[in-house]
Amino acid sequence: MHIETPKKKVAKSDKEVFDFLTDIKNFETLMPDNIDKFEVLDDTTFRFALKGMPEIVLRLKEQTPNSKVVLGAASDKLPFTLTGDITSLGDNESEVALNFEGEFNAMMAMMIKSPITNFMETLSANMDKIS
Repeated sequence: MHIETPKKKVAKSDKEVFDFLTDIKNFETLMPDNIDKFEVLDDTTFRFALKGMPEIVLRLKEQTPNSKVVLGAASDKLPFTLTGDITSLGDNESEVALNFEGEFNAMMAMMIKSPITNFMETLSANMDKIS
């Protein structure tokens, strides 16, 4: 299953966005209002839960300075990745595209497509909060 958000312009440099996204405690800032739980487990891992959804543990899997941040499921039960592609548009502006990639059976994909899409859209919209 593949879901991607439209590119979001951010009034920060690619380095500022990259530094923000690789400091995983900052993801709490990007979370939707209906977050039930957010907990940093270590420097590369956090756990969160949205109301009515199971807890998800994400781990920083890959990073390419100033251009790409990849988070992945810490569990192999539901393998997926969430990738942030960062493009510089100048000294104080960049663009971020979020991509979700996961392998799920048809039933699971049908159940989670809408909540995951909404979640991704919220993360993208909240990129304005990057400080």
